[in-house]
Amino acid sequence: MTQPPSPIQPARQPLPSAESWLEGIPTPKGRQDGYAVAAFATSLPGLVPIAVVLAGVALRRIKRTGGHGKRLAYGALAVSLCWVIAIGVAVTLNLVGEHRRGIGKTVSISQVEVGRCFDADLEASTLRLVRIADCAVAHTGEAYAKVQAALVGLSTAQTGTVATQQCAGAFVEFVGTPYERSELDMYYVVLGDRAVADGNVLCLVGMPGTHLTGTMRGSQR
Repeated sequence: MTQPPSPIQPARQPLPSAESWLEGIPTPKGRQDGYAVAAFATSLPGLVPIAVVLAGVALRRIKRTGGHGKRLAYGALAVSLCWVIAIGVAVTLNLVGEHRRGIGKTVSISQVEVGRCFDADLEASTLRLVRIADCAVAHTGEAYAKVQAALVGLSTAQTGTVATQQCAGAFVEFVGTPYERSELDMYYVVLGDRAVADGNVLCLVGMPGTHLTGTMRGSQR
């Protein structure tokens, strides 16, 4: 009776994965496991994900082969944990600092201090509220000066002329370029008709339709 043909067998068995090859390579006697050394080395500059993976491979290899380097592997994990804690503390302190500086807070335009950056619709007919922003990131405007202007008894047009002249004088000192030649736009907010020591007109700089990054002080734009 004819036997059924046997199934065709592959000429070669599938090759083991690269990781299994590496884990199976014994570490020379007396030498530290290479993965443990690499894990510790990468943990020092803060390459946490790489260090953790290498430390895990090293511990498995050491357990299987009885090699050396367990302390280095655990040291890499400890250093990585320190990095994670340090980064977490830094992020928390930064968030607390931003909160204390009022970043993200919505305030009346009259409450914006000189040197503060903000986000607002500068093309609105009336600017009442702004959101305080970090000058280092994209924002729409910056308060650059408070100037004195005698506005009592002036008409709306006269008030605008005087306020513009006063803010233009502060503009060239702040930006480093005369307003007439600048690509930036200038705005003003009248805080009161009477000239006071700390200024009664708030001067703002911005560029409608786009965002600024960094302070415009000395930018010569």
